[in-house]
Amino acid sequence: MPVEVSIPRTRGKGKIKVSEKRKAAQEMLRNMDTDDLDASIALIQALIPCGLKTVEEKLKKEVDMLAGIKRKHGKENLRWGRQPGSVYLQDQKVPVMVPRLRNKNKNIELPLETYQKLQSPHLCDRKTMLKLLNGISTHKYKESVELVPEVFGLSSSNLSKRLKKNTLDSLRRLKTRSLEAYDFICVFIDGKRYADQGILIALGITMDGEKIILDMEQSHSESSMVTGQLFDRLIERGLKYEEGLLFIIDGSKGIIKAIRQKFQEYGFIQRCVWHKQQNVTSYLSNFQAELSKRDLKKAYKKTSYKEAKEALDELHKRLSIINESAANSLAEGLEETLTLHRLGLSPELCRSLSSTNCIESIMSQIAQFTDKVDYWQNSNQILRWNAASLLEIEPNLRKIRGFRYLNILRHKMKQEIKKRQEKKYGNIEQEKPVLQAIES
Repeated sequence: MPVEVSIPRTRGKGKIKVSEKRKAAQEMLRNMDTDDLDASIALIQALIPCGLKTVEEKLKKEVDMLAGIKRKHGKENLRWGRQPGSVYLQDQKVPVMVPRLRNKNKNIELPLETYQKLQSPHLCDRKTMLKLLNGISTHKYKESVELVPEVFGLSSSNLSKRLKKNTLDSLRRLKTRSLEAYDFICVFIDGKRYADQGILIALGITMDGEKIILDMEQSHSESSMVTGQLFDRLIERGLKYEEGLLFIIDGSKGIIKAIRQKFQEYGFIQRCVWHKQQNVTSYLSNFQAELSKRDLKKAYKKTSYKEAKEALDELHKRLSIINESAANSLAEGLEETLTLHRLGLSPELCRSLSSTNCIESIMSQIAQFTDKVDYWQNSNQILRWNAASLLEIEPNLRKIRGFRYLNILRHKMKQEIKKRQEKKYGNIEQEKPVLQAIES
């Protein structure tokens, strides 16, 4: 008699043995009604040892329901023997004998709903996709996950087809999901390189501080045309910007041009202060770079725009004597690095929004999936893997620091938008009495 191995697992104050949980699962499967077929299929596929036995019981129960009692005359549906078939249990394909039914009046074979559902990987394809994304080779997959000797259907070509189907669904979902339900206030934009190809990714921040992947675009460069097309798609999908959007970028001129073209007075640009620091110090010697880096950090930590601007102007004067190239690098786009200071935001929020760290973190998480690929076959593969990785990362993203102050940012941007509109179109409220007098 085989010895039953029980592994105790602590849960609260009591202990539940694996063998007891398995018996409970078997009992649950026996008592499952046909109406709850999807829930029953999910349980069967999750428990391979129990599932192999339960599949036969489930098929027999459906046959009895459709064909009635055996050897009873006058029935419309008749049993018609059995044939070899296969079902998916978890991500594995297992051979089973499938009962057949035939309708004698219509002279057609009746399909079994249970068998049809078990023939597809069902909810398990996502687990297969995650295993492959996390680095298990399609050629070694069977040896890694095989649980029963009869399993088949885990060839590298079969797994590649399933991975392609699931990642294609991820890409379609990322590209088409509506943005109307979200109230975005910030957008991070950055690119990731794949040899001579690149992916431009947009990350949105809601008023609650949640991080949502907006979209991505494959491009060799961060040109204004490519970025503009990305913005057009986001607007078509429901991106709201009438109350202002703060764009945090690394300083690409193409992205800046596209923001100004598409969003005009509603777009605010905050250039990454870390990238500015790297650009400036790249022209200097090690000793001078350390001193300038220290001064830049002190300047950007100032709470008011005036103090920060004065500190940066003073540094610019010193750099003009030491290294004119470094001074020109500091002056280029300097005002865009002080957008948050000019809006008068709290240091807690400036810490999150003054650099592209939020999206850089996502890039490093994507690399955990995509860096395992040695050879990219085509553009679609790059897009599919990135989309699947982004949607897998998204639920685990934390809120930004200082998100409780985002309502202040919204208020400040509304005030600035009003000033910009008055400067661009004139003060409409003051012109109303004049227009009414002319009309009368």
